[in-house]
Amino acid sequence: MTAPKPVEGDEGPQFGGVPVHKRLLAAAPTLAPAVMARLVEQLPAYGALPSEQLRGEITKEVDRGIRAFIRVLRGGELPEESELARISESSARRADEGVPLEAVVGAYHFGAEECAAQVLATAGPDDLADVLLVQRRLLGYLRLVSCAVAAGYVQERQAALGDEQVARQSLLSRLLEGGDPKAAADRAGIRLPPSYLVLGITMGPHPDELRPGVNHSVAARRKLRRLRNELQRQTPGVPLSVLSDDGGLVLIPYEGPAADFAAADRERLTRLVEQLGLMCGAELLVAAAAAAPEGVADAARVVGEVRRVAEASGRGPGLYLLEDVLLEYQLSRPSPARDGLAALLGPLAGRPELLDTLRTFLACGLDRRRAAARLQVHPNTVDYRLRRATELTGLDAARGADLLTLHAALAAAHDAVRPQADTG
Repeated sequence: MTAPKPVEGDEGPQFGGVPVHKRLLAAAPTLAPAVMARLVEQLPAYGALPSEQLRGEITKEVDRGIRAFIRVLRGGELPEESELARISESSARRADEGVPLEAVVGAYHFGAEECAAQVLATAGPDDLADVLLVQRRLLGYLRLVSCAVAAGYVQERQAALGDEQVARQSLLSRLLEGGDPKAAADRAGIRLPPSYLVLGITMGPHPDELRPGVNHSVAARRKLRRLRNELQRQTPGVPLSVLSDDGGLVLIPYEGPAADFAAADRERLTRLVEQLGLMCGAELLVAAAAAAPEGVADAARVVGEVRRVAEASGRGPGLYLLEDVLLEYQLSRPSPARDGLAALLGPLAGRPELLDTLRTFLACGLDRRRAAARLQVHPNTVDYRLRRATELTGLDAARGADLLTLHAALAAAHDAVRPQADTG
Protein backbone atom coordinates (compact mmCIF):
# COMPACT_ATOMS: atom_id res chain seq x y z
CA MET A 1 0.00 0.00 0.00
CA THR A 2 1.39 3.40 -0.93
CA ALA A 3 1.30 5.86 1.95
CA PRO A 4 -0.62 9.08 1.21
CA LYS A 5 1.65 12.11 0.95
CA PRO A 6 0.97 15.00 3.31
CA VAL A 7 -0.63 18.05 1.75
CA GLU A 8 1.65 21.08 1.62
CA GLY A 9 1.01 23.15 4.72
CA ASP A 10 -1.20 20.46 6.27
CA GLU A 11 -0.68 20.60 10.03
CA GLY A 12 -3.03 17.71 10.71
CA PRO A 13 -5.51 17.66 13.60
CA GLN A 14 -5.36 20.49 16.12
CA PHE A 15 -6.50 20.81 19.72
CA GLY A 16 -7.10 24.36 20.89
CA GLY A 17 -5.50 25.67 17.71
CA VAL A 18 -2.22 23.81 18.36
CA PRO A 19 -1.27 21.02 15.92
CA VAL A 20 -1.44 17.69 17.73
CA HIS A 21 1.82 16.44 16.27
CA LYS A 22 3.65 19.44 17.75
CA ARG A 23 2.25 18.65 21.20
CA LEU A 24 3.46 15.07 20.79
CA LEU A 25 6.86 16.18 19.51
CA ALA A 26 7.34 18.35 22.57
CA ALA A 27 6.45 15.41 24.84
CA ALA A 28 8.63 12.87 22.97
CA PRO A 29 11.62 13.01 25.41
CA THR A 30 9.40 11.83 28.30
CA LEU A 31 7.21 9.50 26.23
CA ALA A 32 9.89 6.92 25.43
CA PRO A 33 10.77 6.29 29.12
CA ALA A 34 7.04 6.08 29.95
CA VAL A 35 6.45 3.49 27.23
CA MET A 36 9.52 1.49 28.32
CA ALA A 37 8.31 1.43 31.92
CA ARG A 38 4.93 0.15 30.80
CA LEU A 39 6.47 -2.56 28.63
CA VAL A 40 8.64 -3.87 31.47
CA GLU A 41 5.79 -3.71 33.97
CA GLN A 42 2.96 -5.20 31.88
CA LEU A 43 4.76 -7.50 29.44
CA PRO A 44 6.85 -10.07 31.38
CA ALA A 45 8.67 -11.15 28.21
CA TYR A 46 10.16 -7.65 27.88
CA GLY A 47 10.92 -7.45 31.60
CA ALA A 48 13.02 -10.60 31.21
CA LEU A 49 15.21 -9.14 28.45
CA PRO A 50 18.79 -8.10 29.33
CA SER A 51 18.96 -4.54 30.62
CA GLU A 52 21.55 -3.67 27.97
CA GLN A 53 19.11 -4.70 25.25
CA LEU A 54 16.27 -2.74 26.87
CA ARG A 55 18.40 0.43 27.14
CA GLY A 56 19.72 0.02 23.61
CA GLU A 57 17.78 -1.68 20.82
CA ILE A 58 14.32 -1.73 22.46
CA THR A 59 14.47 1.92 23.54
CA LYS A 60 15.52 2.91 20.00
CA GLU A 61 12.57 0.95 18.56
CA VAL A 62 10.18 2.70 20.92
CA ASP A 63 11.58 6.11 19.96
CA ARG A 64 11.27 5.28 16.24
CA GLY A 65 7.67 4.21 16.79
CA ILE A 66 6.81 7.48 18.53
CA ARG A 67 8.35 9.57 15.77
CA ALA A 68 6.59 7.49 13.10
CA PHE A 69 3.28 8.17 14.83
CA ILE A 70 4.11 11.89 14.94
CA ARG A 71 4.50 11.85 11.14
CA VAL A 72 1.15 10.05 10.83
CA LEU A 73 -0.55 12.74 12.91
CA ARG A 74 1.11 15.59 11.02
CA GLY A 75 -0.20 14.73 7.58
CA GLY A 76 -1.55 11.20 7.52
CA GLU A 77 1.80 9.89 6.22
CA LEU A 78 1.70 6.14 6.94
CA PRO A 79 4.98 4.19 7.32
CA GLU A 80 6.72 3.49 4.01
CA GLU A 81 7.78 0.05 2.82
CA SER A 82 11.33 0.50 4.10
CA GLU A 83 10.04 1.35 7.59
CA LEU A 84 7.64 -1.60 7.57
CA ALA A 85 10.49 -3.89 6.48
CA ARG A 86 12.59 -2.66 9.41
CA ILE A 87 9.70 -3.35 11.78
CA SER A 88 9.41 -6.89 10.35
CA GLU A 89 13.14 -7.46 10.89
CA SER A 90 12.88 -6.28 14.48
CA SER A 91 9.90 -8.59 15.05
CA ALA A 92 11.89 -11.50 13.58
CA ARG A 93 14.64 -10.87 16.14
CA ARG A 94 12.06 -10.99 18.95
CA ALA A 95 10.77 -14.28 17.53
CA ASP A 96 14.28 -15.70 17.53
CA GLU A 97 14.67 -14.60 21.16
CA GLY A 98 11.46 -16.39 22.14
CA VAL A 99 9.40 -13.27 22.89
CA PRO A 100 5.71 -14.20 22.34
CA LEU A 101 3.99 -12.64 19.33
CA GLU A 102 1.28 -11.11 21.50
CA ALA A 103 3.96 -9.27 23.49
CA VAL A 104 5.62 -7.89 20.34
CA VAL A 105 2.31 -6.63 18.94
CA GLY A 106 1.34 -5.39 22.39
CA ALA A 107 4.49 -3.26 22.61
CA TYR A 108 3.46 -1.22 19.55
CA HIS A 109 -0.08 -0.86 20.88
CA PHE A 110 1.21 0.35 24.25
CA GLY A 111 3.36 2.93 22.49
CA ALA A 112 0.44 4.19 20.39
CA GLU A 113 -1.82 4.29 23.44
CA GLU A 114 0.68 6.37 25.39
CA CYS A 115 0.98 8.81 22.48
CA ALA A 116 -2.79 9.06 22.12
CA ALA A 117 -3.30 9.55 25.88
CA GLN A 118 -0.67 12.32 25.90
CA VAL A 119 -2.45 14.40 23.26
CA LEU A 120 -6.10 13.51 23.85
CA ALA A 121 -5.84 14.86 27.38
CA THR A 122 -5.47 18.33 25.84
CA ALA A 123 -8.59 18.10 23.64
CA GLY A 124 -11.56 20.33 24.35
CA PRO A 125 -15.29 20.14 23.52
CA ASP A 126 -14.74 21.95 20.21
CA ASP A 127 -12.08 19.47 19.05
CA LEU A 128 -14.36 16.48 18.41
CA ALA A 129 -13.72 16.35 14.66
CA ASP A 130 -9.97 16.41 15.22
CA VAL A 131 -10.24 13.76 17.99
CA LEU A 132 -11.94 11.45 15.48
CA LEU A 133 -9.20 12.20 12.92
CA VAL A 134 -6.52 11.28 15.48
CA GLN A 135 -8.28 8.00 16.16
CA ARG A 136 -8.59 7.17 12.45
CA ARG A 137 -4.90 7.83 11.87
CA LEU A 138 -4.00 5.82 14.98
CA LEU A 139 -5.97 2.82 13.73
CA GLY A 140 -4.44 3.09 10.23
CA TYR A 141 -0.96 3.19 11.74
CA LEU A 142 -1.60 0.19 14.01
CA ARG A 143 -3.11 -1.83 11.16
CA LEU A 144 -0.01 -1.54 9.01
CA VAL A 145 2.44 -1.98 11.88
CA SER A 146 0.62 -5.03 13.29
CA CYS A 147 0.70 -6.71 9.87
CA ALA A 148 4.44 -6.00 9.53
CA VAL A 149 5.10 -7.36 13.02
CA ALA A 150 3.11 -10.54 12.35
CA ALA A 151 4.74 -11.09 8.94
CA GLY A 152 8.28 -10.85 10.30
CA TYR A 153 7.51 -12.96 13.35
CA VAL A 154 5.73 -15.75 11.46
CA GLN A 155 8.40 -15.93 8.76
CA GLU A 156 11.13 -16.34 11.39
CA ARG A 157 9.17 -18.96 13.33
CA GLN A 158 8.42 -20.93 10.16
CA ALA A 159 12.11 -20.96 9.29
CA ALA A 160 13.04 -21.99 12.83
CA LEU A 161 10.37 -24.69 12.95
CA GLY A 162 11.52 -25.96 9.58
CA ASP A 163 15.09 -26.30 10.84
CA GLU A 164 13.84 -27.85 14.07
CA GLN A 165 11.66 -30.34 12.21
CA VAL A 166 14.53 -31.35 9.94
CA ALA A 167 16.78 -31.93 12.97
CA ARG A 168 14.08 -34.00 14.71
CA GLN A 169 13.45 -36.10 11.62
CA SER A 170 17.19 -36.64 11.33
CA LEU A 171 17.25 -37.92 14.92
CA LEU A 172 14.26 -40.19 14.23
CA SER A 173 15.96 -41.59 11.13
CA ARG A 174 19.14 -42.24 13.11
CA LEU A 175 17.21 -44.05 15.83
CA LEU A 176 15.45 -46.21 13.24
CA GLU A 177 18.71 -47.01 11.48
CA GLY A 178 20.43 -48.13 14.69
CA GLY A 179 23.76 -46.97 16.00
CA ASP A 180 24.66 -44.08 18.30
CA PRO A 181 22.05 -41.29 18.04
CA LYS A 182 23.79 -38.84 20.42
CA ALA A 183 25.21 -36.53 17.74
CA ALA A 184 21.82 -36.29 16.01
CA ALA A 185 20.14 -35.59 19.37
CA ASP A 186 22.64 -32.81 20.12
CA ARG A 187 21.94 -31.18 16.75
CA ALA A 188 18.22 -31.32 17.48
CA GLY A 189 18.73 -29.89 20.96
CA ILE A 190 17.02 -32.92 22.51
CA ARG A 191 18.14 -34.85 25.57
CA LEU A 192 17.96 -38.56 24.86
CA PRO A 193 15.73 -40.31 27.42
CA PRO A 194 16.74 -43.62 29.01
CA SER A 195 14.18 -45.35 26.78
CA TYR A 196 11.48 -44.77 24.20
CA LEU A 197 8.01 -46.24 23.91
CA VAL A 198 7.84 -47.26 20.26
CA LEU A 199 4.28 -47.09 18.92
CA GLY A 200 3.12 -48.45 15.58
CA ILE A 201 -0.26 -46.85 14.83
CA THR A 202 -2.97 -47.85 12.39
CA MET A 203 -5.54 -45.06 12.20
CA GLY A 204 -9.02 -45.66 10.89
CA PRO A 205 -11.01 -43.04 8.98
CA HIS A 206 -12.77 -40.15 10.66
CA PRO A 207 -16.54 -40.27 9.96
CA ASP A 208 -16.16 -37.15 7.80
CA GLU A 209 -13.77 -39.06 5.51
CA LEU A 210 -16.64 -41.40 4.65
CA ARG A 211 -19.35 -38.77 4.30
CA PRO A 212 -20.47 -37.82 0.76
CA GLY A 213 -20.03 -34.17 -0.13
CA VAL A 214 -17.21 -33.62 2.38
CA ASN A 215 -13.65 -32.84 1.27
CA HIS A 216 -12.06 -36.07 2.47
CA SER A 217 -8.48 -34.81 2.29
CA VAL A 218 -9.34 -31.86 4.56
CA ALA A 219 -11.05 -34.21 7.02
CA ALA A 220 -8.00 -36.49 7.02
CA ARG A 221 -5.61 -33.59 7.65
CA ARG A 222 -7.74 -32.33 10.53
CA LYS A 223 -7.75 -35.83 12.04
CA LEU A 224 -3.97 -36.05 11.77
CA ARG A 225 -3.44 -32.55 13.20
CA ARG A 226 -5.62 -33.36 16.22
CA LEU A 227 -3.67 -36.56 16.82
CA ARG A 228 -0.34 -34.72 16.72
CA ASN A 229 -1.57 -31.91 18.98
CA GLU A 230 -2.96 -34.31 21.57
CA LEU A 231 0.19 -36.43 21.43
CA GLN A 232 2.31 -33.35 22.15
CA ARG A 233 -0.02 -32.26 24.95
CA GLN A 234 -0.22 -35.64 26.65
CA THR A 235 3.40 -36.77 26.51
CA PRO A 236 6.45 -35.49 28.40
CA GLY A 237 9.57 -34.48 26.55
CA VAL A 238 9.70 -34.38 22.77
CA PRO A 239 7.81 -37.13 20.92
CA LEU A 240 9.19 -38.06 17.51
CA SER A 241 6.86 -39.22 14.78
CA VAL A 242 6.39 -40.03 11.14
CA LEU A 243 2.65 -40.09 10.48
CA SER A 244 0.27 -40.09 7.55
CA ASP A 245 -3.53 -40.16 7.29
CA ASP A 246 -3.69 -43.88 8.07
CA GLY A 247 -1.07 -44.06 10.82
CA GLY A 248 2.67 -44.44 11.22
CA LEU A 249 5.32 -44.57 13.93
CA VAL A 250 5.71 -42.57 17.16
CA LEU A 251 8.51 -42.53 19.74
CA ILE A 252 7.52 -41.30 23.20
CA PRO A 253 10.27 -40.57 25.78
CA TYR A 254 10.17 -42.99 28.75
CA GLU A 255 12.08 -41.97 31.86
CA GLY A 256 13.26 -45.40 32.92
CA PRO A 257 14.98 -48.52 31.61
CA ALA A 258 12.97 -50.43 29.02
CA ALA A 259 12.95 -53.46 31.34
CA ASP A 260 11.00 -51.42 33.93
CA PHE A 261 7.96 -51.06 31.66
CA ALA A 262 5.24 -52.69 33.75
CA ALA A 263 1.49 -53.06 34.21
CA ALA A 264 1.07 -49.49 35.51
CA ASP A 265 2.86 -48.11 32.44
CA ARG A 266 0.65 -50.22 30.21
CA GLU A 267 -2.47 -48.81 31.87
CA ARG A 268 -1.25 -45.26 31.29
CA LEU A 269 -0.39 -46.03 27.68
CA THR A 270 -3.81 -47.64 27.16
CA ARG A 271 -5.49 -44.48 28.44
CA LEU A 272 -3.29 -42.38 26.15
CA VAL A 273 -4.29 -44.46 23.12
CA GLU A 274 -7.96 -44.09 24.06
CA GLN A 275 -7.56 -40.33 24.49
CA LEU A 276 -5.75 -39.97 21.17
CA GLY A 277 -8.53 -41.87 19.41
CA LEU A 278 -11.18 -39.75 21.10
CA MET A 279 -9.52 -36.47 20.15
CA CYS A 280 -8.85 -37.35 16.51
CA GLY A 281 -12.24 -39.04 16.10
CA ALA A 282 -10.89 -42.29 14.67
CA GLU A 283 -10.29 -45.84 15.83
CA LEU A 284 -6.64 -46.59 16.62
CA LEU A 285 -4.91 -49.95 16.65
CA VAL A 286 -1.55 -49.43 18.35
CA ALA A 287 1.31 -51.88 18.82
CA ALA A 288 3.94 -50.89 21.40
CA ALA A 289 7.31 -51.87 22.82
CA ALA A 290 9.82 -50.19 25.14
CA ALA A 291 13.45 -49.88 24.05
CA ALA A 292 16.64 -48.02 24.86
CA PRO A 293 17.63 -45.48 22.16
CA GLU A 294 20.12 -47.91 20.63
CA GLY A 295 17.41 -50.59 20.52
CA VAL A 296 14.71 -48.52 18.82
CA ALA A 297 15.43 -49.97 15.37
CA ASP A 298 14.82 -53.55 16.51
CA ALA A 299 11.77 -52.51 18.56
CA ALA A 300 10.29 -50.73 15.54
CA ARG A 301 10.57 -53.92 13.48
CA VAL A 302 8.86 -55.97 16.19
CA VAL A 303 6.15 -53.36 16.63
CA GLY A 304 5.50 -53.37 12.90
CA GLU A 305 5.04 -57.14 12.96
CA VAL A 306 2.80 -57.05 16.04
CA ARG A 307 0.63 -54.40 14.42
CA ARG A 308 0.40 -56.36 11.19
CA VAL A 309 -0.47 -59.60 13.01
CA ALA A 310 -3.10 -57.84 15.17
CA GLU A 311 -4.74 -56.33 12.10
CA ALA A 312 -4.57 -59.47 10.02
CA SER A 313 -6.03 -61.68 12.75
CA GLY A 314 -9.06 -59.42 13.13
CA ARG A 315 -8.14 -57.71 16.40
CA GLY A 316 -10.11 -54.55 17.15
CA PRO A 317 -8.88 -51.08 18.10
CA GLY A 318 -6.72 -50.75 21.19
CA LEU A 319 -3.20 -51.28 22.51
CA TYR A 320 -1.27 -54.47 21.79
CA LEU A 321 2.07 -55.71 23.07
CA LEU A 322 3.85 -58.77 21.72
CA GLU A 323 2.53 -60.80 24.66
CA ASP A 324 -1.04 -60.12 23.50
CA VAL A 325 -0.57 -61.80 20.12
CA LEU A 326 2.00 -64.47 20.92
CA LEU A 327 0.00 -67.27 19.30
CA GLU A 328 -0.85 -65.35 16.15
CA TYR A 329 2.69 -63.97 15.97
CA GLN A 330 4.23 -67.42 16.20
CA LEU A 331 1.77 -68.90 13.73
CA SER A 332 2.64 -66.16 11.26
CA ARG A 333 6.28 -67.33 11.18
CA PRO A 334 7.22 -69.53 8.19
CA SER A 335 6.36 -73.15 9.01
CA PRO A 336 4.19 -76.03 7.78
CA ALA A 337 1.62 -75.05 10.44
CA ARG A 338 1.38 -71.53 9.05
CA ASP A 339 0.87 -72.78 5.54
CA GLY A 340 -1.81 -75.20 6.78
CA LEU A 341 -3.66 -72.44 8.60
CA ALA A 342 -3.46 -70.18 5.57
CA ALA A 343 -4.89 -72.95 3.44
CA LEU A 344 -8.05 -72.98 5.56
CA LEU A 345 -8.97 -69.65 3.98
CA GLY A 346 -7.93 -70.70 0.50
CA PRO A 347 -11.58 -70.95 -0.69
CA LEU A 348 -11.90 -67.19 -0.09
CA ALA A 349 -8.89 -66.29 -2.24
CA GLY A 350 -11.10 -65.22 -5.14
CA ARG A 351 -13.59 -63.43 -2.89
CA PRO A 352 -11.73 -60.51 -1.26
CA GLU A 353 -15.01 -58.97 -0.05
CA LEU A 354 -15.70 -62.09 2.02
CA LEU A 355 -12.22 -62.10 3.52
CA ASP A 356 -12.40 -58.37 4.32
CA THR A 357 -15.86 -58.77 5.87
CA LEU A 358 -14.67 -61.66 8.04
CA ARG A 359 -11.63 -59.71 9.25
CA THR A 360 -13.71 -56.58 9.93
CA PHE A 361 -16.38 -58.59 11.77
CA LEU A 362 -13.74 -60.02 14.12
CA ALA A 363 -12.12 -56.57 14.58
CA CYS A 364 -15.52 -55.17 15.61
CA GLY A 365 -15.96 -57.76 18.35
CA LEU A 366 -18.49 -59.81 16.35
CA ASP A 367 -20.78 -56.78 16.14
CA ARG A 368 -22.45 -56.94 12.70
CA ARG A 369 -23.75 -53.37 12.83
CA ARG A 370 -20.31 -51.90 13.63
CA ALA A 371 -18.81 -54.05 10.91
CA ALA A 372 -21.45 -52.87 8.44
CA ALA A 373 -20.78 -49.23 9.31
CA ARG A 374 -17.05 -49.66 8.84
CA LEU A 375 -17.53 -51.49 5.54
CA GLN A 376 -20.23 -49.01 4.47
CA VAL A 377 -22.70 -51.77 3.63
CA HIS A 378 -26.07 -52.87 5.04
CA PRO A 379 -25.95 -55.26 8.07
CA ASN A 380 -27.82 -57.83 5.98
CA THR A 381 -24.92 -57.78 3.53
CA VAL A 382 -22.56 -58.59 6.39
CA ASP A 383 -24.79 -61.53 7.39
CA TYR A 384 -24.86 -62.83 3.83
CA ARG A 385 -21.10 -62.59 3.40
CA LEU A 386 -20.42 -64.29 6.72
CA ARG A 387 -22.77 -67.15 5.82
CA ARG A 388 -21.08 -67.50 2.45
CA ALA A 389 -17.61 -67.54 4.08
CA THR A 390 -18.79 -70.27 6.47
CA GLU A 391 -20.16 -72.33 3.58
CA LEU A 392 -16.86 -72.08 1.71
CA THR A 393 -14.47 -72.67 4.62
CA GLY A 394 -16.51 -74.63 7.14
CA LEU A 395 -15.40 -72.15 9.84
CA ASP A 396 -18.05 -70.12 11.69
CA ALA A 397 -17.02 -67.05 13.67
CA ALA A 398 -20.10 -67.54 15.88
CA ARG A 399 -18.74 -70.88 17.10
CA GLY A 400 -16.28 -70.49 19.96
CA ALA A 401 -14.24 -73.44 18.77
CA ASP A 402 -13.71 -71.81 15.36
CA LEU A 403 -13.02 -68.28 16.58
CA LEU A 404 -9.40 -68.84 17.63
CA THR A 405 -8.74 -70.83 14.46
CA LEU A 406 -10.07 -67.97 12.34
CA HIS A 407 -7.87 -65.43 14.15
CA ALA A 408 -4.82 -67.61 13.60
CA ALA A 409 -5.75 -68.44 9.99
CA LEU A 410 -6.19 -64.77 9.11
CA ALA A 411 -2.77 -63.95 10.60
CA ALA A 412 -1.14 -66.86 8.81
CA ALA A 413 -2.84 -66.13 5.48
CA HIS A 414 -1.82 -62.45 5.59
CA ASP A 415 1.81 -63.25 6.37
CA ALA A 416 1.99 -66.17 3.96
CA VAL A 417 1.09 -64.01 0.95
CA ARG A 418 3.02 -60.89 2.01
CA PRO A 419 6.44 -61.75 0.54
CA GLN A 420 4.84 -62.59 -2.81
CA ALA A 421 2.77 -59.39 -2.76
CA ASP A 422 5.83 -57.32 -1.86
CA THR A 423 7.69 -58.47 -4.94
CA GLY A 424 4.78 -57.82 -7.26
